[in-house]
Amino acid sequence: MAVIALHVLDDAFLHPEPGTRAGDHLLSGLAPVVFAALLAAVYGRLRPGLRGSIALSAGLLALVTGAGISVRHVVIDRLSGDDVTGILATVCGAVLIALATETFWRTRRKDERQARRYARRLLGVVGFGFAGLFVVAPIGMAILATHKARAPVKAADLGRPYERVKFTTSDGLDLAGWYVPSRNRAAVIVFPGRTNAVSRARMLARHGYGVLLFDRRGEGESEGEINLFGWNGENDLRAALLFLGGRRDVDPVRIGGLGLSVGGELLLQTAAHAPELRAIVSEGAGSRSLAEQRHIAGALWWLSPTTALTGATAVLSNQGPPPDLATLVPRIAPRPVFLIYSTHGQGGEQELNPVYYRAAEAPKTIWAIRSGGHTGGLAAEPAEYERRVAGFFDDALLGKPSRR
Repeated sequence: MAVIALHVLDDAFLHPEPGTRAGDHLLSGLAPVVFAALLAAVYGRLRPGLRGSIALSAGLLALVTGAGISVRHVVIDRLSGDDVTGILATVCGAVLIALATETFWRTRRKDERQARRYARRLLGVVGFGFAGLFVVAPIGMAILATHKARAPVKAADLGRPYERVKFTTSDGLDLAGWYVPSRNRAAVIVFPGRTNAVSRARMLARHGYGVLLFDRRGEGESEGEINLFGWNGENDLRAALLFLGGRRDVDPVRIGGLGLSVGGELLLQTAAHAPELRAIVSEGAGSRSLAEQRHIAGALWWLSPTTALTGATAVLSNQGPPPDLATLVPRIAPRPVFLIYSTHGQGGEQELNPVYYRAAEAPKTIWAIRSGGHTGGLAAEPAEYERRVAGFFDDALLGKPSRR
């Protein structure tokens, strides 16, 4: 546990992400260490079943931290930063899992009637299963969501020449991206990242739009810390809007956004606060915290694993969750919103997009794609997707008759 705590401190204070300071990580760096110290202090006083459960849980989380982040970073890029202590944490995670297995085996009781013995063991397995589903797994997901390993950005074919660009957020982070100059005085931010959005960027560039792709904070070549749920991404989009608004080839009142998954959620949030976004296409938006999950879970929302996930993400990202998207989308009007979702999607998109659509004010459009998975609309129905999305931007940004 001491070695695992050392890795947490190394990650938070000795090797913080570019553009961040050690002081930005007081909660995420100290809270896990204090909790680990408390577990270590009481460990010897607990019953064997609890000792084994603690060792198993801590070992699994250490494997997530070490193998899922540090080892993966070495594989996809190179050894750097806190990867050494992360690899040591991976080894310690395996040791803790072995300790848990030995504890369970050595302390199993044999002096009870067989039926009672197996009933008690079954209850223990079920209890740990619930704890794993509602506590351990959500914490592991929060670790990955706030500490994803960076991957190199490879050059891509956007259909037209692009410029390598950089711009700075209001909180001082440099973001890196590509920009295809506009041929029709309008531009679209395709978000997030420079990898998964290439096909959409190529489609819009073919229609003459300027297209901006960029690495959000903590990803690729951009500074800052990642949050895969997008809690810290609005400043990134505001900086992108300022960049496009200062381009000579772009009319500042002809800027739109096309967001995929968390990108769609962030564009909806940003549009509620930034009138510079004149038209928004959101594909695959879903749940990003407990606020949205309550629309799905209903009265039993507090039983959802999202409860622990939201709390753990808040601690590890040093910030609270954003507002419920259903309360934000009404503020976008009278600018148009186009919601796209897959009926075979994920993250609550099938349940939540109708919620967002009902909450939004006109003009608004919604399209449920019956084939394809999460953010798979262009691949599943390429001709119809291009007709609808390009037609939406033509109508909203260029004033052309809609082809939708």
